[in-house]
Amino acid sequence: MEIITYIIGGVGLVVGIIAGKFIFAKNTQQKIDEAEKQAQILLKEAELRAETLKKEKELEAEKKFVQLRANHDKEVNERNRKINEVENKIRQKEQSINQKESGLDKQIKENEAIKDNLNRQIEVVNLKRTELEKHQEEHIRRLEKIAGLTADEAKTQLVESLKQEAQTQALAVQQEIIDDAKQKANKEARKIIIQTIQRTAAEQAIENSITVFNLESDEIKGQIIGREGRNIRAIEAATGVDLIVDDTPEAIILSSFDPLRREIARLSLQRLVTDGRIHPARIEEVVEKTRRQIEEQVMEIGERTVIELGIHGLHKELIRMVGRMRFRSSYGQNLLMHSRETANLCATMAAELGLNPKLAKRAGLLHDIGKVPDEESELSHALLGAKLAEKYGENPAVVNAIGAHHDEMEMQYVIAPIIQACDAISGARPGARREIMQQYLQRIKDLENLAMAYTGVEKAYAIQAGRELRVIVEAEKVTDNDSDKLSFEIAQKIQNEMTFPGQIKVTVIREKRAVNIAR
Repeated sequence: MEIITYIIGGVGLVVGIIAGKFIFAKNTQQKIDEAEKQAQILLKEAELRAETLKKEKELEAEKKFVQLRANHDKEVNERNRKINEVENKIRQKEQSINQKESGLDKQIKENEAIKDNLNRQIEVVNLKRTELEKHQEEHIRRLEKIAGLTADEAKTQLVESLKQEAQTQALAVQQEIIDDAKQKANKEARKIIIQTIQRTAAEQAIENSITVFNLESDEIKGQIIGREGRNIRAIEAATGVDLIVDDTPEAIILSSFDPLRREIARLSLQRLVTDGRIHPARIEEVVEKTRRQIEEQVMEIGERTVIELGIHGLHKELIRMVGRMRFRSSYGQNLLMHSRETANLCATMAAELGLNPKLAKRAGLLHDIGKVPDEESELSHALLGAKLAEKYGENPAVVNAIGAHHDEMEMQYVIAPIIQACDAISGARPGARREIMQQYLQRIKDLENLAMAYTGVEKAYAIQAGRELRVIVEAEKVTDNDSDKLSFEIAQKIQNEMTFPGQIKVTVIREKRAVNIAR
């Protein structure tokens, strides 16, 4: 029974499965049919879209083709236009070249005609030249026969004669030009300098390198010398001055190149002699006290000098240096007197020239401050003075004038040559400076030797303290024209090679004597 049940159940299951498959197959067929319908619909839509895209692409391709064709036609037209322009230019150039060729041909023909004409003229000129040369040679032969000289000899003589004449005339003209230039250039300068010198009063005292200290009696000499000379040694060591005690009655000589030291020694000796207490300790005390007083006196002298000259705003150190000038000398001329004199000369000359007299006076007073420095220097006094003036804030024009008054610095301001000229005027005036006898004799000898070095000079004499040179020449060797030339050359050589105050007059004397004796 159970088996039958299982069999019936199995048959039912199989029948169910078969029925399910039939139903599934039926549903599947329906879905397939629906899918085919949808596929056909999609296929038709795709065909429609494809047809639409095809038409759109064909339209786009047609538009692009039309545009490209238009661009191509435009390029072709532009190219054709350029080609036509180039062809036109080429045709114009061909026409121009053809015209030039025709013109050149014409010009060549004309040049050939001119050339033929010139050749004919050249032939005529050559013929005439040949004839002239023949005539000239004949003329030269006749002149040589008459004169007894060849053409070269005559030419040489003529050249030498013309050369000598030209040299003489040139020398005369040169001398006239120089004299005229000097007269014109120095006319106003001479007037200004003379007026300046006349308006300035100057002392003519000359200082020496020794000072004489007078004593009341010779007994005081022993006190000054001291035991075994200790007092005199102490004085010399403290002051830097040499004391000369000799047989001169009631006098002791103080010797030193520095007037400031001599003054300190003189005042110290005067105080020691008056006090009567003379020993090394007292000597040092008195000398130091005197030195301080002299420094105060130096400052007072400087201040009084700048006040008298009307100079304001000067640095204290420069004022002290001005005061120190009172105890210095230059070639025997007191340095302060020289500087004051130069300052007054500069102010007067600057006023005459329409320049700043105060600035010129300031530079004139300070131009020699390099001679009184506190410390020794390797620089020249002019450059050292310029350096000091610049250090203490002086005007650049003053600094330049100080440094340039001996031509050791380039003159950059107008007052610089004024300072140089006034310095020379103050130093070169009569009695201003003392000249050593040996130097004076050597200068006179150099003047005479300079003149004797020239050919034809027989004798030379320096007269008037070397301010005139008289040269006597041999009449047979030196002509009158040569005398003028010789005087000019000697004066130029003296001016270029020698240093001298003032001016030197050169006089050349030529004398021809004819001597006969009646017997």
